[in-house]
Amino acid sequence: MLDLSNEFAIGIDIGGTNTKYGLVNHRGEILQKGEIKTDAYLEVEDFVDALYDVLTPIIKENVEDGKVKGIGVGAPNGNFYTGTIEYAPNLHWKGIVPVTKLVTAKFGLPSALTNDANAAAVGEMNYGAARGMRDFIMITLGTGVGSGIVANGQLILGHDGFAGELGHTVIRPGGRKHWSTKLDGSLEAYCSATGIVMTAKELMENNPGVDCMMRKIDDKELDSKCIFECAEKGDALALETYRFTGQILGEALANFIMFSSPQAIVLFGGVIKAGDFIMNPTREHMELNLLPIFQNKVKLVFSELKEADAAILGASALVWDLRE
Repeated sequence: MLDLSNEFAIGIDIGGTNTKYGLVNHRGEILQKGEIKTDAYLEVEDFVDALYDVLTPIIKENVEDGKVKGIGVGAPNGNFYTGTIEYAPNLHWKGIVPVTKLVTAKFGLPSALTNDANAAAVGEMNYGAARGMRDFIMITLGTGVGSGIVANGQLILGHDGFAGELGHTVIRPGGRKHWSTKLDGSLEAYCSATGIVMTAKELMENNPGVDCMMRKIDDKELDSKCIFECAEKGDALALETYRFTGQILGEALANFIMFSSPQAIVLFGGVIKAGDFIMNPTREHMELNLLPIFQNKVKLVFSELKEADAAILGASALVWDLRE
């Protein structure tokens, strides 16, 4: 049996503002972690140099030579096949950026890269709620809506490495225009934290006679946390915001279930902190829109990973496939 007890991986989560990193063992324990400012480096080569400077002491402090087996990276628009970040809208580095080539050259270690939502799915499969599952869908509900699809134990990547953009599937044809993609009626436009705020504002505008706590909050200050707090106090329009959001999410999940028949859908991100306000209508409308052969078969579960650590863990888990 392969002994992994003394092997370690580095996980790196590249975000538009900050990049988080950690040294991870095979049990998914982050031994040491930190972060640097992504947007402080206009050139990707300088960014890789900065990572090298902060990670080298961590490697030397924690493990003997040869025990770090590789570096995994999660990034927006990351392509697993090519190891490149391609045309990421929220990064300074434009075009196609050869991340794994640069990282391997600098560190002298094998490296792998995938997009951030796929990294979260890999982390969940190795260390979280999807342990032991061969078929599940990871949905990340935050500022945007991301996803990772695992079928037959394999992450679905597609022919070009970009499969799994379920957040940009159109669930309301002709519906709300997405602020960035300009698609009409995509899931992200409704079920992200950004979309939830838009729904709340629309409900207040369309129901001027309804007394509403959210009206007392400055328009620029209204966020999903405020809406949740109002819902907790019984505010009718805040509750309707979550009911409507849950309906759309449930309808979308029904489509996804009939596509890949997963054992479970794992939900992750800040939006799920709304709990039953959003989950009850999500379950209801998911089941209502399924064919009988799919009904009451698919678990709807929350991620077991810490939100701050999930992408680091997922990125590090890519390394175990590089061992050989």
